[in-house]
Amino acid sequence: MFESVLAQQSGAAAPGTALNFLPIVLIIGIFYLLIYRPMRRRQKSLETMVANLKNGDKVITSGGVHGTVAGVKENTVMLKVADQVKLEVAKSAIASMQMPPKEST
Repeated sequence: MFESVLAQQSGAAAPGTALNFLPIVLIIGIFYLLIYRPMRRRQKSLETMVANLKNGDKVITSGGVHGTVAGVKENTVMLKVADQVKLEVAKSAIASMQMPPKEST
């Protein structure tokens, strides 16, 4: 009698435990779709933009410095920020490209 009760309990516990993990799996799936995938997409586009920098590009650093690319080295970029002022910054400090101002019609 005791063995039959144990067999019934162990057989009934398997479907219940699978359903208990379903919310966790759904939360991980939602986290992946809403946070991780878009973050990786932005990171890849930033890496592509930094790899394709050339002289004359207007960029903004993560510190907020606006400048024009005056030279590109392996790991650094020379930025012209004023007439005779050039700064050498790491490529990883480049946050975005400066968009041209919109012309009013």
